[in-house]
Amino acid sequence: MAVDAVTSAASASATGRTRLAENFDTFLTLLTTQLKNQDPLSPMDSTQFTQQLVQMTGVEQQLLTNDLLEKLVANTGSGVATAVSLIGKEVRADSDLSALSGGKAEWVYKLDRAADDVKVEVLDSKGRIVQTVAPTNNAAGEHTFVWDGKTADGSKAADGVYSLRVTAKDSEGSTVASGVLAQGVVTGVQQIDGQTLITINGAQIPWEKITLIRAPTTPAPGETTTASTGSGSNTPNNPDDETSSQAAA
Repeated sequence: MAVDAVTSAASASATGRTRLAENFDTFLTLLTTQLKNQDPLSPMDSTQFTQQLVQMTGVEQQLLTNDLLEKLVANTGSGVATAVSLIGKEVRADSDLSALSGGKAEWVYKLDRAADDVKVEVLDSKGRIVQTVAPTNNAAGEHTFVWDGKTADGSKAADGVYSLRVTAKDSEGSTVASGVLAQGVVTGVQQIDGQTLITINGAQIPWEKITLIRAPTTPAPGETTTASTGSGSNTPNNPDDETSSQAAA
């Protein structure tokens, strides 16, 4: 039913826009003809001319408003409904954002090939570097980076959303392609200005950036999770790799 309503509204808007274009062309033709043939001693009333232009502009603006409402209805009817089903599931998204909370922020980054020198930088919301880390495991594949919230000067960073930047080079100084991913359980869904956002690791990320969805993994009986100061990871490509902010450069 909702889809039919949106389709009907879109069709009506398209028809209205076509008629508007035809009427506007006719209006311009008539106006040009009238201006060419008007009596020089009794010219066309400029007030009436202005009112006609304003009316045509008002109709066009109404159609633009209808287009925006259609997008909002489509997002509300499908985007949010679909995104809500992700709550409680573990997802991965193309995003470099993660929130620091309780002295922990976590990212996943990947290297296209083995690197000789890797620099991982944590940046605040204003793009300022708050911590720099030099990982020791620079093999190709995915790596988990856990930040304990300590800044370069040893102070404790305020809770909030931070981003991660990875720079990698090989032994010859050539750049090694890298990427950063957000990975975690979806804890919320929100729509802002027509855009559907999901909350992963405390950061809001557009839901269309999701690249992987799976059931949340739970530790086996007796298994403990890795702390930010330890080593080890559940990342398949590098089972023994977890970069900690304790390895600051």
